[in-house]
Amino acid sequence: MSKVTRIISVSMMLTVLSAIILVGCGNRHSDKTGFNKSDIAETISQTSESEKGSQMDSLSEDNTDTETTDAEITDTEAEDSGQTASEEDSQEETSNPYIAAREPYTRVPVYEDMEHIYMNTTWEYADHSAISDGYAVLYKAAGERKNIIVGVNAGHGTAGGSSVRTLCHPDGSPKSTGGSTAAGATTATAVSGGMTFYDGTSESEVTFRMAQILRDRLLSQGYDVLMVRDDADVQLDNVARTVICNNVADCHISLHWDGDGLSYDKGCFYIAVPDAIKDMEPVATHWQQHNVLGASLVNGLGDVGMKIHGSGSMAIDLTQTSYSTIPSVDMELGNASSDHSDETLENIADGLMAGINAYYGY
Repeated sequence: MSKVTRIISVSMMLTVLSAIILVGCGNRHSDKTGFNKSDIAETISQTSESEKGSQMDSLSEDNTDTETTDAEITDTEAEDSGQTASEEDSQEETSNPYIAAREPYTRVPVYEDMEHIYMNTTWEYADHSAISDGYAVLYKAAGERKNIIVGVNAGHGTAGGSSVRTLCHPDGSPKSTGGSTAAGATTATAVSGGMTFYDGTSESEVTFRMAQILRDRLLSQGYDVLMVRDDADVQLDNVARTVICNNVADCHISLHWDGDGLSYDKGCFYIAVPDAIKDMEPVATHWQQHNVLGASLVNGLGDVGMKIHGSGSMAIDLTQTSYSTIPSVDMELGNASSDHSDETLENIADGLMAGINAYYGY
């Protein structure tokens, strides 16, 4: 009961008591007061009606206050709920180990210079990888940036990669051509160890040195570089390397020397997409981009005097291009007989740069 209601009730009781006293007095002194029972009843009735009205007004005020308070609580709860949801979203985004920041409007991830890029398990084909604990490193050009990220993948260099296998194709279909894995196989070595040059140098060492030289050349010309392998070893298999490039880079160039066993330098070429898998996704959507990028790189190498093998391409069914959703190519820059001195690698970098610039219209 509210304070107003209690006051009104006490008042009513006093009024009734006064009326009873007046009745008694009226019986003894009716000639003086002129106040009878009907007057008292009417007075009490009027008092009761007035009291009821006051109580109704009081209840109405109480209800209004209660409704207002409830509405305020509801609004407060809604604000708190919205704030909590916003805070949870913010905390979730901040705690996501794969995303450091996003563009404010496009929500596209923003990567910092020298940022370590790990595999995001939500990316397409990420679940096909068997080795994905490592990270790539993003280098940003210092000035006159082209806002193009070139994925540079130094072939091989994953300890334990030869003992693990992954699907050759995302859909599990068999490989259409031979290579390091035989035609008809549905799984391939996750990352092979690579060949050894006739002077005893490992292919993985040379591909890494080539990647470093190409990285520096790209940065000097305004390209950002995603170094897929930024050390002697990276725990990323061929699927993981491709998936990271798919989601961070604008193109993917892997660097290799062919392990053909020949005793002479047969020259450079790119691995083209074979006809047998051109109807398989994601190859069907992207194979032309792969081949155009490869042809541009070979043309650039030829322009700087590098020996080109045959027509400049060889069609092989690779894990890399079977999973690529951006322009992607495996470049074979010679074989075990090829010179791999820094002077030659610098010349190769010049040729690759010429091909990259031509591909992007620079």
